[in-house]
Amino acid sequence: MPQHIGIVACSAEGAAHCYRTICAEGAQFLGPHAHPEVSMHTHSLAAYVDCLDRGDWQGVGELMLSSANKLAKIGADFLICPDNTIHQALACIDARSPLPWLHIAEVVAAQAAERGYRRLGLTGTRWLVDSEVYPEKLTARGLELVRPNTNEREAINRIIMDELVCGVFKSEAVATFQRVIGRMKDDGCDAVVLGCTEIPLIINDSNSPLPTLASTRLLAQAALRRAVQGGVAPA
Repeated sequence: MPQHIGIVACSAEGAAHCYRTICAEGAQFLGPHAHPEVSMHTHSLAAYVDCLDRGDWQGVGELMLSSANKLAKIGADFLICPDNTIHQALACIDARSPLPWLHIAEVVAAQAAERGYRRLGLTGTRWLVDSEVYPEKLTARGLELVRPNTNEREAINRIIMDELVCGVFKSEAVATFQRVIGRMKDDGCDAVVLGCTEIPLIINDSNSPLPTLASTRLLAQAALRRAVQGGVAPA
């Protein structure tokens, strides 16, 4: 029997994308229409945003832990969180978690190394790009990172929080991301991390100036491999 995947969700659009990926790609491992058992819990996004705006990472962690406990009680075997930003809070609650987690940045870093990339651009919320979530995992694999500049961070954060998490997808947003990724390409990057759960909904390999590392999909695929194979390796 495949293991039971628990999804600690934050924003609806990103969590739905992760869930759909698990269900759609499960057939590759388990046969037509098949996928592992999946359960998901999410607190109101407003509760997370309130903590983020106050810089209350312990509060973010407690929300995640609350979801983790609920998922453990209904039988999940391990946890994933399809939200890059709130991974900053994992350190606050990891020792108290009832179940192990797959770390989204570890999954992305493993894929980047496997594909032979060396210098990655990072896109995501202002909380994420200001953090060490990705630098820590990429540096451990000898990979370099380029962050958006101040103006780019503000523009990207506005698009994510005012549009993408609300299911609003505009051509102007696509153009903004393309400009930022193009600048990263000029800065020597050989791939870009789509480090917000919703970015892959508007940017992909077909319209990006650089090859993309879609964190949501990569995490879902890693969860599938773990559920089917019972292993812990993200690659």
